[in-house]
Amino acid sequence: MTFQQLEYIVALSKTRHFVNAAEMCGVTQPTLSMMVQKLEDELDIRIFDRSKHPIEVTKIGEKIIDQAQITLAQLNRINELVSAEKGDVSGNINIAIIPTVAPYVLPKFFAKFKSMYPELSFKISEMRTDTIEKMLHLGEIDMGILSTPLMNPNILEIPLYYEKFIAYISPNDRLYQKKELVSTELPVEHLWVLEEGHCLRNQVFNFCMKDMDVSYAYEAGSIETLIKIVDENGGYTVIPELHLEFLTDEQKKNVRKLVDPEPVREISLVIQQNFIREGQLNAVADIIKKIIPKEMLDGRLKKFAIKI
Repeated sequence: MTFQQLEYIVALSKTRHFVNAAEMCGVTQPTLSMMVQKLEDELDIRIFDRSKHPIEVTKIGEKIIDQAQITLAQLNRINELVSAEKGDVSGNINIAIIPTVAPYVLPKFFAKFKSMYPELSFKISEMRTDTIEKMLHLGEIDMGILSTPLMNPNILEIPLYYEKFIAYISPNDRLYQKKELVSTELPVEHLWVLEEGHCLRNQVFNFCMKDMDVSYAYEAGSIETLIKIVDENGGYTVIPELHLEFLTDEQKKNVRKLVDPEPVREISLVIQQNFIREGQLNAVADIIKKIIPKEMLDGRLKKFAIKI
């Protein structure tokens, strides 16, 4: 078994096509096919079901490929150790960010990253929290930006900033007459929420409707959609504080403060416990510090560089 073979089966699992996998690995299709077959023969199992089109990964193959990804990620850490020792912040960064944070960070992030760290290349993808946790474990991404805590002992959380929740209410709703709303007493019958899988949805449920079984006619895929639904259909929703800048002056009249308690979410940079590229980590954190209002930043992040 060689590291090359592990790279080949990982590529094949992603493309499900021998020619495409060979192109990804920079080898000929016969070479890749032969090496994959050789590994299967050595292990005396089938990693891929070639009778299916496109090919499929077998059940045992899925476990082997997961471990192969972890092994390859650990191998890459040798180069990372050398770069970290030299204080090098060049290279590639693969970042994931949750959809309910992306609109407030990414537009400014790209321009600042290119100007501040031209020697770094990066890829940023939107993913939900559970996917980010899985991709970190497999070494598919280097870091994530999401709402914490995760309660995952294998992930290190570095708080970036704290963001309040606010209510957005239709002028036709009875809540509109109130200057502020008690977060634990919000009525559920007129509440529009994000679809299942968004951590913001769970946070809303936690502070305003504990232990309540409620059915919804529609669950939106984005905060912007929630706003439009309230504008057209009435009712209300709960949105992050940073969404205020996306509202028109007229829409800002529909915003109300939430109190007793004032709900806040913690947004953190998350990495594997064995992550060592301190320079790259601080590069991302430095850009966040220039994007997010100072009063929202974590106190430690304002004063200190990240040490891991």
